[in-house]
Amino acid sequence: MKIITINLPEPYLDAISVLTEQGKYESRSQAIRVALQDFLAAELQLYTNLEEETFRLLTGGRSR
Repeated sequence: MKIITINLPEPYLDAISVLTEQGKYESRSQAIRVALQDFLAAELQLYTNLEEETFRLLTGGRSR
């Protein structure tokens, strides 16, 4: 695993802290990893469901 630095709005950090304090996640890092995993799964599902022509329109003519 690599370490990265991100900037988050204070309310996001506060919400993540509440979730970790409640024991939902072991750490802020874990909470962010889960959120990012869910985001990428949804985005990639959208990507795989796009028809080729729609994909080209959205990406300025690139093909997969």
